[in-house]
Amino acid sequence: MTPPDVEGLLRELAPQALGAVARRYGEFADAEDAVQEALVTAAVQWPAGLPDRPLSWLITVASRRLVDEYRRTDARRRREELAASLSIHQEETVPSSDDSLVMLFLCCDDTLSSTLSIPLTLRAVAGLTTRQIAAAYLVPEATMAQRISRAKAKLRGRRFELPADPAARLRSVCQVLYLLFNEGYTSSSGPDLSRVDLSGEAIRLARMLHGQAPDDPEVAGLLALMLLTEARRPARASAEGALVPLAQQDRSLWDRALISEGLQLLNATLVAGLIGEYQLVASIAALHDEASSYASTRWAEIAKAYATLESLTGNPMVRLNRAVAVAMVEGPASGLALLEGLELHDSHRLHAVRAHLYEDIGDLAAPAQCYAAAAARTDNGRERDYLVEQAARVSAR
Repeated sequence: MTPPDVEGLLRELAPQALGAVARRYGEFADAEDAVQEALVTAAVQWPAGLPDRPLSWLITVASRRLVDEYRRTDARRRREELAASLSIHQEETVPSSDDSLVMLFLCCDDTLSSTLSIPLTLRAVAGLTTRQIAAAYLVPEATMAQRISRAKAKLRGRRFELPADPAARLRSVCQVLYLLFNEGYTSSSGPDLSRVDLSGEAIRLARMLHGQAPDDPEVAGLLALMLLTEARRPARASAEGALVPLAQQDRSLWDRALISEGLQLLNATLVAGLIGEYQLVASIAALHDEASSYASTRWAEIAKAYATLESLTGNPMVRLNRAVAVAMVEGPASGLALLEGLELHDSHRLHAVRAHLYEDIGDLAAPAQCYAAAAARTDNGRERDYLVEQAARVSAR
């Protein structure tokens, strides 16, 4: 097994191991520390040869680290007694239940701000690395590492159990799943355009959450958004894995079963009349999925939906997407005007959109510079290849 395969296996097993250790020993923060140490050890040892039962190996190593830590750092009677009792417990080799939702709600603790709870959840439940989470938030990796450490410190001593009022944490849980899906649909780094394991896990968890909160319109809207977006995945890349932009996709490859399921979920939420963030984004995805071609898409409705979404969230990425839709309705100059003064921490997407709009205007110099700037700022190999090709194409005119 190659190192990249080991990395994927560890990402898959990390939440399962954490759930088992945290459920057995109670304290989430201590269990997370122990599992992270076990993962580091596995990353070093496993490329030379996998253990027979990788998940059991992680649980066993993490459990031993946790017991050793209790014994080493705290001599109080309670910890001594706890360590003694834990050391003679029969080791559970596999988790007896799926603890994903418990971990989701636990990480979204009321004492944590969203800037702390969401990154912690992305690591604990989704198995994302600190670097991937930092890329999703457009912040330095060191900054994100500090946030995760602060979150764990605040949760130290908390028991591994559902909160008394899970509904109060639904918004944070939804945001976590949305970011997880986005990382899977377009990976922030690596040689592949997307990571089906991450987007698939986000959809699985969203289905579980919808089952727990079937009457919440935003939960249903989030699941609808994921399904309507995931439906386009088969056309997003060529047979060789190269990025295919939306305007050039073969729409006959789109998954009509997912589109139908997503539309049914979305339409059911709209009956309530109160439209939230995820329902709006799902509605935009639906407008794309229902269009027979890129040109025939109802861009005016999409631009209007983005304007509403921007006023609701203030998210600068929404302004970027809105600029594309406005350009399709009013022309590229109007789209560029919306980008003036937009701050996205030097995001490659901002440079890429500017390149596209400058090219539509007929500018001969700016597009190549913007495409090159975008290529230099993405860690996704497929996106970089596409942007480099675009820069070369417009330079050769």
